[in-house]
Amino acid sequence: MELSIHASLEDIPPEHWNALVDADNPFARHEFLIALERHQAVGKKFGWLPQYITAYENGALLGAAPMYLKDNSYGEFVFDWDWADAWHRSGLEYYPKLVVAIPYTPATGARLLLRKANDQTTATALIDFATAHARRLNVSSLHWLFTDATDTQRFRDHPDYMLRLGCQFHWQNQNYKDFDDYLSHLTSKKRKQIRRERRQVREQHIELEVLHGNEISEEQWRIFHGFYCSTFDKKSGYATLCLDFFLEISRTMPANIVLVMAKHQGEYVAGAFNIRGEKTLYGRHWGCNEDFHSLHFEACYYQGLAYCITHGLQRFEPGAQGEHKISRGFLPTPTWSAHWIAHPQFRQAIDQFLQRETAGMRHYIEELSGHSPFKTA
Repeated sequence: MELSIHASLEDIPPEHWNALVDADNPFARHEFLIALERHQAVGKKFGWLPQYITAYENGALLGAAPMYLKDNSYGEFVFDWDWADAWHRSGLEYYPKLVVAIPYTPATGARLLLRKANDQTTATALIDFATAHARRLNVSSLHWLFTDATDTQRFRDHPDYMLRLGCQFHWQNQNYKDFDDYLSHLTSKKRKQIRRERRQVREQHIELEVLHGNEISEEQWRIFHGFYCSTFDKKSGYATLCLDFFLEISRTMPANIVLVMAKHQGEYVAGAFNIRGEKTLYGRHWGCNEDFHSLHFEACYYQGLAYCITHGLQRFEPGAQGEHKISRGFLPTPTWSAHWIAHPQFRQAIDQFLQRETAGMRHYIEELSGHSPFKTA
């Protein structure tokens, strides 16, 4: 088996890479990752330097992993700022570090991309090669973020890695016939809340459009991109995705793009950007130029729920954080990441921290689960 590091996905034929990617993992597709490269969302500008790993045998690509060399922790959503601060207070450098992740995307999925899902030999080779690469570069650490259940188990069994538990709020489709059928499974109080919020949107004379990539004009993308940028302006963040990025993925993976646009008095006032896989809808970005009561809930949650029910999708991941999602049917769901730490003393300290954090996170998930809006059996 020949394992290599690539500084660009341009080195790898799209059909080779995509043969490794599950249909429900759209962010790992060649089209998405190469668009991030081409439009400088990854690269020197924002400190995501590609270090893609490939594993070939007899000319066939058996496995790969989207790895990046980082000089910051922005766009990861597994927060290690305190770890970096501890390094610096000790006179050591936390950056650079390596991450295996989808940039700016807190969505669960395979990080070990394999031609055969049960190929443990290639999976282990990729993990060990990535870890050896981290040692060669003398970085502080290597992090695998938002791993799916299979990858999480592989890291749980690996002696060099520690697991970190997080929490998001996901929705599961119980084969609902329509949105009213879904609402019928909620308690009366929560059902009335959602109906009231949806009614308030209608009463403000707001129209909603749901568009796939091939249905979206360049002008509509320009308007949405303005909404997207405004969100970061309000929150003092960085709008890393340029208009041309959205135009490219709309062209190269149109069936995966689900854009919700809200219109008031003939003018667009808000938008919510989603990407869908074979079974899952992933909510990613929202923006508006005017505040309307409950419009955020309608565009970001209820339109997505209705879309999943109509199209038979089994799950909706609306993004990171947000306890307010529980009352709308998104239940607390564990997420996982795996971490290799080079420094022995820091590894020991982080291991102890993670044990305490995991216990606290399990309690947090259990407590929030008690606030489910669904009727009890």
